[in-house]
Amino acid sequence: MLTVILGSLLPGNSTPIQALDRLHINDKVEHAMAYAALALLPVLHEQRRRQIVLILIVAAMGILLEFGQLYSPGRSFDTRDMLADIVGVIIGATTGLLLRFLLPRQLIRA
Repeated sequence: MLTVILGSLLPGNSTPIQALDRLHINDKVEHAMAYAALALLPVLHEQRRRQIVLILIVAAMGILLEFGQLYSPGRSFDTRDMLADIVGVIIGATTGLLLRFLLPRQLIRA
């Protein structure tokens, strides 16, 4: 979570953000991948009620961090980034549910 928060709020001219830009990965893909990872982990490990709460927190975090970029130099607010975050949450949660269904229970609960 800390990596996503820092990556979202660092100034656009910071070394990590410039290095990320040099990878030439679409911005929306970066958003979706980050939030898919954040949603996948609680779905794999937590009980159902806690999963829902944590997924909602991750989705809200994506929206709030986008507003936070309004105050970060060289960064911009983009509702399409919010949408990519939500798509990533859906992908991560769905993948986690599929893995819970397909993998032995002992492997997931470890």
